[in-house]
Amino acid sequence: MPSPAPEPLAPRPHSVWLVNPFDDIPGEGLPPLRYWTLARVLAARGHDVIWWTATWSHRRKAIRSAPLGIRDDEGFAVRLVAVRPYEKDASLARLGSHRDFGKTFERLANESISSGQLERPDIILASLPPLDSPEAAARLAKKLDATFVLDVQDLWPETFDRLIPGPSFLKRLIAPFLLGGMQKRRESLIAAADAVSATTRTYADAVLRGASAELPRHVCYVGAYPQEFPSPSRIMNRVPALDAGETTPPEPAPLECVYAGTLEAGQDLDVLAGAAKQLSAAGVKATIHVAGTGAFEQSLRRSAASLGGSCRLEVHGLLPRQAYVNLLSRCDVGLVCVKPESLVVVPNKACDFAAAGLALVNSLPGELQAHIDEHGAGVAYTAGDAGSLARAITGFASDRTRLAACQQGARRLAAAEFDRERTYPKFADWLETVSE
Repeated sequence: MPSPAPEPLAPRPHSVWLVNPFDDIPGEGLPPLRYWTLARVLAARGHDVIWWTATWSHRRKAIRSAPLGIRDDEGFAVRLVAVRPYEKDASLARLGSHRDFGKTFERLANESISSGQLERPDIILASLPPLDSPEAAARLAKKLDATFVLDVQDLWPETFDRLIPGPSFLKRLIAPFLLGGMQKRRESLIAAADAVSATTRTYADAVLRGASAELPRHVCYVGAYPQEFPSPSRIMNRVPALDAGETTPPEPAPLECVYAGTLEAGQDLDVLAGAAKQLSAAGVKATIHVAGTGAFEQSLRRSAASLGGSCRLEVHGLLPRQAYVNLLSRCDVGLVCVKPESLVVVPNKACDFAAAGLALVNSLPGELQAHIDEHGAGVAYTAGDAGSLARAITGFASDRTRLAACQQGARRLAAAEFDRERTYPKFADWLETVSE
């Protein structure tokens, strides 16, 4: 009788360095985002994981320190790299901070290995953006004979096109001179990479255009945790039952909509107050919640205070995580209000909204809308057109059966594409294979 086939060997433990200055680290908030999630998954598999990040919090715009006991609590280490602060995302100070991070990270890494404090990494995965730190990671990987993985999170430098002043024809003439150097640096990074991961298929296709088909690649959305939110059964319960003697059902409760995220240029924020005015004029009962902070928070608060009628605009500011989860859990519709020219493809808010089972109203054509259409998770509106947004909201307010169907579709979308408990183990599987 033939002996049974041997069990496949588990991947040997690796030393993995993650290089990303942006994501929240342990102690700064929950849930874990991309790098915290990936670090947890890799550490749970027995890999020795170090996450190199910056002393300046990109989200909070504040100095940070790593809490004691991260290795014991999380299974991985966090090493902070000193950088200069910056207040504006689009600024020379931010680019200077990125240079600090790349230069100091490379120096600290070399010193730590030469002194014996750290072992040589088997894998270095570095995020793009910024440019300086993955360039340093590529040099270190070559020197240390490590696998270099480039993780594409945004389209740099294309995202800067919208910041160039002047008409479109002038931008097309100026852009190669202003951004051509950054484009060449990205091309050099692709050439140096042993593998490339990305947060969307659109980003992967854009940066890998012309790259060898044999270059390993993987797409893992930033994603969300559907487990944080209750299943979307609330919509049928929002129509009150008939009392004894009543012959017509009372009107359903006002539709609760939410926009969440940064309140900065690139987001389609002007349409919120305009849509609220049109909804009130039509007698549509709705509330548009705004959760987040940024340069446009005060103007939105002024608009909210000036509005009257059946549709309210309520600005909450930046909410703690549990309050944010509670807000999404009691809403019906998630507003993905982003300008297409921002080149954002699948924003974090869309993942959260789908995970919470909110019907999506989306301004971004392409990859996200294709997922929404495939799963019946919502509808599109035209960015910059308050009337288009108002019509989308009116459609859900007047047809609660359709709303319920789209909410269920959103949960299907989250389960299929955005559930971090499914997608990040697959990301880790891929990393283990490219390093062999």
